[in-house]
Amino acid sequence: MTKFDKSKLPSRHVTEGPQRAPHRSYYYAMGMSEEEIHQPLVGVATCWNEAAPCNIALSRQAQAVKGGVKEAHGSPREFTTITVTDGIAMGHEGMRSSLASREAIADTVELTMRGHCYDALVGLAGCDKSLPGMMMAMVRLNVPSVFIYGGSILPGRAPQVDEIPEDFRNRDLTVQDMFEAVGRQQNGTLSEAALDMLERVACPSSGACGGQFTANTMACVSEAIGLALMNSSGMPAPYESRDQYGEASGRAVMNLLEKNIRARDVVTLKSLQNAARVVACTGGSTNAGLHLPAIAHEAGIDFFLEDVCEIFRDTPYFVDLKPGGQFVAKDLYDAGGIPVVMKELRKAGLIHEDCMTASGMSIGEELDMIDREADGRVIYPIENPLTRTGGVVGLKGNLAPEGAIVKVAGIAPENQVFTGPARVFECEEDAFAAVKARGYEEGEVIVIRNEGPAGGPGMREMLATTAALSGQGMGKKVALITDGRFSGATRGFCVGHVGPEAAHGGPIAMLRNGDMITIDAIKGELSVDVSDEELEARKAEWKGPRETIYASGAIWKFAQQVGATYKGAVTHPGGKAEKHVYMDL
Repeated sequence: MTKFDKSKLPSRHVTEGPQRAPHRSYYYAMGMSEEEIHQPLVGVATCWNEAAPCNIALSRQAQAVKGGVKEAHGSPREFTTITVTDGIAMGHEGMRSSLASREAIADTVELTMRGHCYDALVGLAGCDKSLPGMMMAMVRLNVPSVFIYGGSILPGRAPQVDEIPEDFRNRDLTVQDMFEAVGRQQNGTLSEAALDMLERVACPSSGACGGQFTANTMACVSEAIGLALMNSSGMPAPYESRDQYGEASGRAVMNLLEKNIRARDVVTLKSLQNAARVVACTGGSTNAGLHLPAIAHEAGIDFFLEDVCEIFRDTPYFVDLKPGGQFVAKDLYDAGGIPVVMKELRKAGLIHEDCMTASGMSIGEELDMIDREADGRVIYPIENPLTRTGGVVGLKGNLAPEGAIVKVAGIAPENQVFTGPARVFECEEDAFAAVKARGYEEGEVIVIRNEGPAGGPGMREMLATTAALSGQGMGKKVALITDGRFSGATRGFCVGHVGPEAAHGGPIAMLRNGDMITIDAIKGELSVDVSDEELEARKAEWKGPRETIYASGAIWKFAQQVGATYKGAVTHPGGKAEKHVYMDL
């Protein structure tokens, strides 16, 4: 009844033989035919919900995926998991749930697949943590897998009225502009009426944030790493023609199942390096430095923050995207998308062409079919890049022995070195209040500590604070460092992921107001002008991690389990500790 040998697939445990009659009765109850029951069962996992526009189109696209699976003689079984959307969680206690949600997504997809013995997986995601979470589940399970992004939001446009300042008119708007508009309103250069008008038009459709923020960065990663079909990530979410990619993804996963091509045949050290190249050349989010190591961890591959940053160091930055540049995800799609970007990287010998992709073909074979070239507007030719090194830089030094990361896309080289006295805040709220009240001085390095994965807990993003600084016109006049994260939408000289974090006794916990800090993105250094002896003396006096209000529940559990930031802030031993392969049970 099927060309697949069910005796070698996980779904045999729930569909085959007389002893599975009770199980089959459940499938008949859901309207499945005998033929459908005995075909491979394909999980179609989405993060659909009504939490935010990033997720609202995923249910529609899942139906297209299911159609593709059916065409290829598989039986799709749709299920959903959670999402925490950073744009709504930003700037308050809700952001503590964000990074923990990545683990919850991977865990719940794994548990659903295992519990129901599905044979393959198509995962649809649309938001910052749901993309890596879904890819982590695929690699963890090591089943034939295809990832599909829900698509980006369309850019907004401001009304042409006198109340709106000129610099907000005649350009694309994203949610980043709204966060910065709050800073403008606070310093009196934007009226409340104008703010009200902008908030109604900045996000005009379904889809994830439009710039090269974390969602679009990880969408680009999904193609570069090989888990998504080429060019599937670029088309905006509202375009119903996206459904063609859904159908193709459904057919593709059945092809992978037939050929027994599994997620770890696709996700290798080489493909992770390809993904890091694409992040660097597009000026992608610093959060990739957290998520790529986490995906690698699921496969048992050591690919840490320092390895990611090493690739960033010698990758030209040549795709002009917000927040450092001019354009949004839709513009990149119109210019040819990630296939054209990777074609440029190939010209410089910066892509491993032999890596497998979701189509069953190699990256090189896929790129051979791309006839479009760099347009010189959104995608520059690699021989004429925006800058000679990547848009994201890794830092190390006595203030960050385990590393840190800074986004330099759009920052002139002369602004990539900053020395100033520390102004230390024990949490984001204290820093934001000081920024709002202008309780800081030009030339200072604002330090926000106790916001790491364990110490926060949750490793919150700081977009509200950085956007307020930009709105006040101070983005280039101060620098920030934190053991937490900065949003992919952050502009300015902002260093995140400082490790070890304060809760683990890292040097950031020992800083005092007035300590002279140097951030040098040219040399890749983050240091404080305090001797090792003095730092040790301060550590001896340190009273230990700051107490938090989270003494139980999911966020407490995350804080107990989470590991070092440079390893991806993961919560379990990973692929190296495995004693079985799910597909072969």
